[in-house]
Amino acid sequence: MKTNTLLNYAQDRWVEGQGLLAPIASAIDGTLVAETGSGGLDFAAMLEHARTVGGPALRRLTFHERARIIKGLGLAVLERKEELYALNSLTGATRKDGWIDIEGGAGTLLSFSSKGRRELPDAHVLLDGAIEPLSKSGSFIGQHIYTPLQGAAVHINAFNFPVWGMLEKLAPTLLAGMPAIVKPASSTAYLCEAAFRVLIESGLLPEGAVQLIVGGVGDLFDHLGGQDVVSFTGSASTALKLRSHPVVQRESVKFVAEQDSLNASLLGPDAGPGTPEFDLFVAEVVNEMTVKAGQKCTAIRRAMAPAEHLDALQAAIAGKLAAVAIGDPKGMGALVSTAQRDDVRGQIGKLVDAGARIVSGDPTASVGHEGGAFMQPILLRADDPWTATAVHDVEAFGPVSTIMPYRDIADAIALANRGMGSLALSLFTYSPESARQFIQGAAAFHGRMLVINRDNAAESTGHGSPLPVLVHGGPGRAGGSEEMGGVRGVKHYMQRTAIQSTSAMIAAISEQYIPGGPKHVIDDAHPFRKRMSELHIGDTLRTKSRTVSLEDIEHFAHFTGDTFYAHMDEESAKASPIFEGRVAHGYLILSFAAGLFVDPDPGPVLANTGLENLRFLTPLYPGDSMRVELTVRSKALKTEDTGVVRWAVEIFNQKDELVATYDLLTENLP
Repeated sequence: MKTNTLLNYAQDRWVEGQGLLAPIASAIDGTLVAETGSGGLDFAAMLEHARTVGGPALRRLTFHERARIIKGLGLAVLERKEELYALNSLTGATRKDGWIDIEGGAGTLLSFSSKGRRELPDAHVLLDGAIEPLSKSGSFIGQHIYTPLQGAAVHINAFNFPVWGMLEKLAPTLLAGMPAIVKPASSTAYLCEAAFRVLIESGLLPEGAVQLIVGGVGDLFDHLGGQDVVSFTGSASTALKLRSHPVVQRESVKFVAEQDSLNASLLGPDAGPGTPEFDLFVAEVVNEMTVKAGQKCTAIRRAMAPAEHLDALQAAIAGKLAAVAIGDPKGMGALVSTAQRDDVRGQIGKLVDAGARIVSGDPTASVGHEGGAFMQPILLRADDPWTATAVHDVEAFGPVSTIMPYRDIADAIALANRGMGSLALSLFTYSPESARQFIQGAAAFHGRMLVINRDNAAESTGHGSPLPVLVHGGPGRAGGSEEMGGVRGVKHYMQRTAIQSTSAMIAAISEQYIPGGPKHVIDDAHPFRKRMSELHIGDTLRTKSRTVSLEDIEHFAHFTGDTFYAHMDEESAKASPIFEGRVAHGYLILSFAAGLFVDPDPGPVLANTGLENLRFLTPLYPGDSMRVELTVRSKALKTEDTGVVRWAVEIFNQKDELVATYDLLTENLP
């Protein structure tokens, strides 16, 4: 491959770094792949450009508009994925490894786009929780909201996933409405830069939305402020250095860190040799050691088993590792560099010095292409993990794992927690009681936990696979933050604010209907005759009234079989501290409400997909009447061909007292 001079992307221009450029070598044979540097960049100007150009442009868009951009970016990456796969092999990764990085990154964009359109409003403000009544009459209320921070997000990414690592941070950041400055690790910056070019050349992003630094960050941190966010993936030592920067401390810059993690996997006490769980455990440990040559923040570093099964476990894992082809496209690739390989060798030495012993593989063996960063997978064994404490403190970031025994569940919990915080833990057991004890005892120390057995293994995503809909992060040593996790990850880049005012004012601020807020009664056509795009927030249908008779209540009771005393026994109902006599069934009220507001003919409303937040507030007695106010609360696109309308349903009696409230969800034509 011809040497490539990587370019920075600053203030919407591609810029070559000035001064001495750093060489990047191929992990396969050591030849020069690219040169990189960021000399001459004006980092203060880049931050200002993000804040004054990118931020306002993104914030002018609604969540749904930003979600559609993110979907387009994901599709653009998939369309040009072969360009990225061509560079992927130079990092030492196999195509299987690259699939996780490249197509996994694109899939993360698509997942966040879908979550954004389904779970966030087509608005600029995200409501957080229900309204809080602050006065007797209801004229003064509180409501928490989220709005985008008005600074820049600085993304500092690790070398092992140059595409996914960038995209899993960009997805929630852009969806939140915040611009980003991306700083990849130098050793694989050429692959990140190629993926970044795909994003820019898609033409979907507003000016200033993203920028790229392919060298050092210079004085960037000196110019951070309280509206900025730093999202970091890497070593705990570097995270500590950056967290401790005086500007980060002085300005209270939000810092999101995903760092060192000595993840554990546990073979349950019931899962001895010959059980499906034993075989699954062996396969998972081997897989986690060899995928990406073990260079994963979620890889299994500590494999724990009942003491009586440790010899069998060692033999099974070693046997499978012996069959792994080093440097073969279907086997295990190289480490990212010879420097990284040497670092891993050094960490293995620390583990051996502390009492662990190598039981499979030779870290000094010459394997793979000459000049490449290949090494054999190394399995260690620590027979006394409470004495060989380095196994819980030293991470060899490569194809390395240590097996160790535990005595009982309590001992296993203590050993797992001795890692002082990890991103992922897996438990292989068919015993619900073992799972209950272990998870309840260890969950506080782990960000994500999997219980795997014969029933779910075929569909399990595996120990080491972060998912965009679940939290990726962990406490303590793992950094203490949470990336992704669906909408939870978006909130890292937003400010939570308590608003106090009238319902009408908060409805105007949030661009969403708030109970007690203004309604726009429609009489030109039934709302079920309108497509979603023709409906407006606050549009309201007010129905006629219907009287509920004693005969209605008794018929409903006998027809459904619900003959609860409050509906059928006058004396018992009167004796209740809640009722004054027999009352209508809650489900009768819901059924009659539907009869009042449903338009029966085929039209833009395709189906009722559910109801949420149901509350029964005032009993409805025989002879009372009921009416419904059906109000458009929010709208969201589900697919290109369908959308979801959330309706606020309020049921009143003849005294205009609220009988019941709930949210109705309907699938509509857009």
